Amino acid sequence: MRIFMTGAAGFIGTATTRELITNGHQVVGLARSDANAAALKAAGAEVHHGSLEDLDSLRAGAADADGVIHLAFIHDFSKFAENGQIDKRAIEAMGDVLEGTHKPFIVTSGTGLIAPDVVITEEMRRDASAHVPRVSEQAGLAYASRGVRAMAIRLPQVHGGDGKAGLITYLFEDARQKGTAAYVGDGSARWAAGHRLDVARLYRLALEKGVADGIYHAVGEEGIPLREIVEVIGRALNVPTVSIKPEEAGDYYGPLAMFAGLDMPASSALTQKWLGWTPTQIGLIADIGQPGYFTS
Repeated sequence: MRIFMTGAAGFIGTATTRELITNGHQVVGLARSDANAAALKAAGAEVHHGSLEDLDSLRAGAADADGVIHLAFIHDFSKFAENGQIDKRAIEAMGDVLEGTHKPFIVTSGTGLIAPDVVITEEMRRDASAHVPRVSEQAGLAYASRGVRAMAIRLPQVHGGDGKAGLITYLFEDARQKGTAAYVGDGSARWAAGHRLDVARLYRLALEKGVADGIYHAVGEEGIPLREIVEVIGRALNVPTVSIKPEEAGDYYGPLAMFAGLDMPASSALTQKWLGWTPTQIGLIADIGQPGYFTS
């Protein structure tokens, strides 16, 4: 298949591009800069110039493809609501073009902020009244009733090189700037994790085998206590690891405070059953604990 992909030059997108090409698909990647274009060419993809705010470019890319994977999102949490609306408009621009074609359309969401204090499963839907700024999942899956094989992949904290690991990357930067690595309370809040090579394979399997209105979890590990994650960061930076009170989270974490104390475990048991996907890569703690991980 010829696949139009946003975010194709990014951390997860580069791995997904290579996974698709290795398995016989063509990738046309959205590029907003010369650096993105060069990265796409290096990965073996075609280049489609544009951005998430250039809706005409998104429509053209989607119209000329056999399917669409939407990976891009503007990760500036100080403008979370604004960026959520940019994402929604981008999804609707591509979805409208795909209406009635029954082509695959995969949007990207997250395993967090769905329900508190439970292990999130694929059968649990987001509560529209929760007012979470990112509405990728709801916007994308709406096209399942409009003749599109619309699906959502929920991401946990994705690691696997290049100094990145989802929200953990921001925790590292906070600790570097403040001279302490902090977790909220007793640090028992759990975050699910997945390796980007496993994640990339899941995008391919969903593209090839996923069903309309399907939700799939790219989770390799259900829940790792935040204290363990922060302790790895403390060792990497050689700074103290400390506990902070929930009311102190805003000052320490800034815009990330909404996530810092959340318990966000998630299961991928159904995804593994439905798509025959099995995570095989190194776990989060072992991976980010490797010397120089965050400075590579």
